[in-house]
Amino acid sequence: MDVHPRILTEIWDVPDAHKIEVAEAHGRYTAAAKALKMTPKDIVDEVFQSGLRGRGGAGFPTGRKWQFVPPPERRGGKPVYLLCNADESEPGTFKDRFCMWNDPHQLVEGMIISSFALGVRHAYIYLRGEFKYVQDRLDVAIQEAYAKGYLGTNIFGSGYDLDLYTHLGAGAYICGEETALISSLEGVKGQPRLKPPFPAVKGVWDAPTIVNNVETIAVVPWVINNGGAAYKAIGTEKSPGTKLFSCSGHINKPGVYEVPLGYPMMDLLNNECGGVRGGRKLKAIIPGGSSVPVMTVEEVEQANMDYESINAVAGSYLGSGGFIVMDETTDMVEALTNLLRFYAHESCGQCTPCREGCGWMFKILERLCAGEADHEDLDTLKDLADNIHSRTICFFGASAAMPVQSFLQKFGDEFTAKIDAARRIELPPGVSVAK
Repeated sequence: MDVHPRILTEIWDVPDAHKIEVAEAHGRYTAAAKALKMTPKDIVDEVFQSGLRGRGGAGFPTGRKWQFVPPPERRGGKPVYLLCNADESEPGTFKDRFCMWNDPHQLVEGMIISSFALGVRHAYIYLRGEFKYVQDRLDVAIQEAYAKGYLGTNIFGSGYDLDLYTHLGAGAYICGEETALISSLEGVKGQPRLKPPFPAVKGVWDAPTIVNNVETIAVVPWVINNGGAAYKAIGTEKSPGTKLFSCSGHINKPGVYEVPLGYPMMDLLNNECGGVRGGRKLKAIIPGGSSVPVMTVEEVEQANMDYESINAVAGSYLGSGGFIVMDETTDMVEALTNLLRFYAHESCGQCTPCREGCGWMFKILERLCAGEADHEDLDTLKDLADNIHSRTICFFGASAAMPVQSFLQKFGDEFTAKIDAARRIELPPGVSVAK
């Protein structure tokens, strides 16, 4: 029996849940109708009270982010824009595409409520380039909402007008960073921008802009229908609500699972994921997508699935919820090499430490796997990671550095052993070393 509250996944297993008549039968758009009778400030306050934190990785309080939008008299006549970040490109993370595919009207409703709260007249859902099939389903849902009068002019007879668009990127990981996403939407090269100014003050087309993740926006209707206090009562004091986790790797039941924040990590592994595949022993888990530090078995056994616990126990992060499980057969050198292949390929090239360093780290790891490295290469690898971390315009450099730092720190013996094994000389039978 499923004992967890189902906020986001409530109708995922309902046939044809993506169609508006089925979605409405299960309560979709009731929150939007309620919200448009509230004041924008009351909606922002409700979301703030809920403690909802951004689900894209950073975990910043959503209501607080919304409060950063300048009042009309300080906008210089500029409109406000809402951008939904659906550029889900983090290795190991695949929850947002399931949100959009299984229950697109939940996201559309969330965009309506959030846009009204922020005074937005034109809102966008930015999807990664590989999500054309998801965009097609979203576009149908948006057309259905227009036909019902939930989008367009005079929504719900409230006098409020809103147009909602989808925009497909070209398949670049860096466009998941909010300022790179903004650049891409404007039609220029998708590269991050220096902050400040922050997007809430100066974002797309130099106008105040709020960028929120799919999962974040999709939660908003539940908060409005049930109240911020009800949402805050789920999870932990500092990490309220439920969270979607993209579970993959050496497990019996890969998939997306919704559990309350604060849920023990071992319970997620054993109860939802069905335990480690093949009865093997657990070796490591990456808890929040490929860019966060890896965790050892000892750390996993002590940690809960929330922002504070994972950081306190293992110095890692909940991130975007990409829960990657590795069993005892995993070669940690090869695993790290695979991750760095991705980061070396996806660097936008704007910052020298990232542009040069990611490729350099990957080449060292390739040599390690080929048996061509020596112990000095491990020192170089660590030095590179240390000098890339937090020395770039955006968080990409840290995202590439943290796996290297944590793998070397927690599984360094495997890297040393691989070098030592490659350095051994295999003598022919009957031949011994002269004394």
